[in-house]
Amino acid sequence: MKKKNNTVAKLTIVSVLSFSGVMVSMPTYSLANSSLSELSKEKSEIENKQNDVQSQITDSSNQLDDIHTQQASVETQLEKLNTSISSTQVKITEKNEQISTTKAEVEKLEKQIAEVTKRIEVRNELLKERARSYQETGGVINYLDVLMGSQSFSDFIDRVGAVATIVEADQGIIKEQEADKKLLEQSQQELKTKLSSLENMLADLEKMKVSLDNQKKEKDELMAQLNEQEDHVHAEMLSLEEEEQLLADQKVAMEKAIQLEKDRQAELAKQAAEEARKKAEAEAAAAAAKKSSNTSSSSSNSSSSNTENVVSSPSVSAGNFTKPAAAGYVSSGLGQRWGTFHAGVDIAASGTVPIYAAADGVVIRSYTSSSYGEAVFVSHYINGQTYTTVYAHMRSGSRSVQSGEVVRKGQQIGLMGNTGDSQGQHLHFELHKGAWNQAKSNAINPIGIVPF
Repeated sequence: MKKKNNTVAKLTIVSVLSFSGVMVSMPTYSLANSSLSELSKEKSEIENKQNDVQSQITDSSNQLDDIHTQQASVETQLEKLNTSISSTQVKITEKNEQISTTKAEVEKLEKQIAEVTKRIEVRNELLKERARSYQETGGVINYLDVLMGSQSFSDFIDRVGAVATIVEADQGIIKEQEADKKLLEQSQQELKTKLSSLENMLADLEKMKVSLDNQKKEKDELMAQLNEQEDHVHAEMLSLEEEEQLLADQKVAMEKAIQLEKDRQAELAKQAAEEARKKAEAEAAAAAAKKSSNTSSSSSNSSSSNTENVVSSPSVSAGNFTKPAAAGYVSSGLGQRWGTFHAGVDIAASGTVPIYAAADGVVIRSYTSSSYGEAVFVSHYINGQTYTTVYAHMRSGSRSVQSGEVVRKGQQIGLMGNTGDSQGQHLHFELHKGAWNQAKSNAINPIGIVPF
């Protein structure tokens, strides 16, 4: 009978259902129905949550598709803008080169104009000198004196030719003067027109480039926003996928807990039948003993011996939970911290510090998380209520339990560490009344429930 008692005790611990002595004060079938009903309800809630998370993952995937479509469109627009900007820049470079060439031509023309101006000034001086000579000598009369002073007809002809040449030369100088002035004015006008045209074209090109640069800046900002949205949705999807995996693991753990509960109830039913049979035998023996006074004392002693062998539900160590760390102090509690919700308590200590399962349970998940680091999630079923405990930031390689494994209260499951999003060695411990979820809406303050 002692061996059977140990078996029942082991099954009760393994099944993560802490019903201390409850079979003595409560009908077996009422307890069984209540336990399985609660577990089935928890399983159904987990399945519903799984569906919700899967729906959110699908929505996020669709959102990513939309973002990728927008990114492709913006990328195409950016390529066109970059091509236009490059083309405009080439044209700006060409216009600047043309302006430089034109300015060189201007400098050359200015030199020519300076020479023409100098020639004009020289001619002006020559004409002024000629005019002064006319004034001093009487002008035309001077020419008559030249003609009348001839010594012969041949000399007269020569003098007439000379006078005609001088007059013609003066008229040529005047024509050249007018032509040079006209050329100067035309050159200056052409120069102004050409420079104005080039400057206008350059201004238009520069305005176009500014406009294109602004458009590119807007598209770059839009692309940056889309990339940020993509990163955000990716992070959400990773978080949802992690939650989906945890829910799947919780479902498996719950199914295992249900099976263990069924096994436990079957064993308790078997035990109850055995106790009933023994009780019937004892009552039959007691009835037979009354018929014979010689065996009355012996029958009474036999009945007392059978009563001492009645198996009762095994006792549970003090309290439903035990301290999850071998040493340490609470360095941070549950609540708002650094602008976010801190869903548990931190227990800090130095050295090699074992971490224990806070209660009997089934390991939901044992894995490495980007935020939790080395972490273990355990599901518990205590007095008709499901709890989930989380043990995070364990030392790398120290996790000693696997998903789906049954653990005992006080069983070592790892060592305190500093992995994941952690600042110094500590255990981040969470207690959830119900299943764990990404929003951590079921998190409760473990202080006062779990000893620290």
